[in-house]
Amino acid sequence: MEEKPDTGASSRDERKAKEKAEILQRETQRKSFKLVREERLEICVVHCLQVFDDTEDLRCKVGQLAEAVRQAQHLVIYTGAGISTAASIPDYRGPNGVWTQLQKGRAVSSSDLSEAEPTLTHMCIRMLHEENMVQHVVSQNCDGLHLRSGLPRHTLSELHGNMFIEVCTSCSPVREFVRLFDVTERTARYRHGTGRRCAHCGGELRDTIVHFGERGTLEQPLNWRGASNAAERADVILCLGSSLKVLKKYGCLWSMNRPATRRPKLYIVNLQWTPKDDLATLKIHGKCDDVMRLLMEQLNIQIPAYNQTEDPVLSLATPLRPEEEDSYTRKLIAPPAGGKDCSPDSLGQGGGTAVQGGWFGRGYSKGRKRKRRKVVV
Repeated sequence: MEEKPDTGASSRDERKAKEKAEILQRETQRKSFKLVREERLEICVVHCLQVFDDTEDLRCKVGQLAEAVRQAQHLVIYTGAGISTAASIPDYRGPNGVWTQLQKGRAVSSSDLSEAEPTLTHMCIRMLHEENMVQHVVSQNCDGLHLRSGLPRHTLSELHGNMFIEVCTSCSPVREFVRLFDVTERTARYRHGTGRRCAHCGGELRDTIVHFGERGTLEQPLNWRGASNAAERADVILCLGSSLKVLKKYGCLWSMNRPATRRPKLYIVNLQWTPKDDLATLKIHGKCDDVMRLLMEQLNIQIPAYNQTEDPVLSLATPLRPEEEDSYTRKLIAPPAGGKDCSPDSLGQGGGTAVQGGWFGRGYSKGRKRKRRKVVV
């Protein structure tokens, strides 16, 4: 009599083999995920490192840039926070940047940004425009330093707004008010009212800042039309002090609808990696002021010093009405004779204070965990 095979034992062995295979697969996936995480972390660390070209390489590269500037028919400059760090305005992604500090759990403090003045780079850009070597400037900065350097407004696109300008959108066309102080002290993301009213229609004034996650719709000072037209005509683009992580998303600035061979030549000045490095004709690892000083030397153009008495904002500014005199606490660019001094010392605010609102507000809140509100039933 033949013995029947033990089906129970064989099915048990199959089940154990299957379970073992699943365990091995999960372990393999876990190791793969860990390896990917480590590789991504390593890439992030490399991208955050600051690299400096040595003196000889820097001079050689600036020489190539100078030749490109001379030969350019339509040169457009894109600027980021890196050109304002020399004015004691922190950038975002640098070693001492706002987001970098917040990610490390450190407090972010800042003095009144109205105290900043145009840097050497700002003044160089203005002179290059006066020499007809630069046709347009596209800036991500809200500090107003390009305008204060004397760069004509029609030549400038401040894509993320200007901290000295508030507007009335109830008026048609939109009415603009340039002030001698930072108008953003009461504003933040999705909350743009400055607390003042339009002298013509009584509508609420709002700042011009475009925070992260917002879409800018104002014609000025954003001037998107000027930026896109300039990019369309550009044969050379010079990027100064920008990580390009935001600008890269604006397709109209990069002529991506053209074949690669017909796109503008790209020159980048930045200490850290940018997502456009592989497309650049030349990447210069140096501080903006150092590079621009060498460039002006190569071009034999004198760099003017900033003169506060000639600051265009002084002539463009709209005076406050008597009832609005106490509507701000920020320091004036140039306090009028007999006017109030709104410096931190006079207000008893000694030392750096945490950045709370205004055009730095979004960068500040990015690194903070939102507290859940308890709902009382």
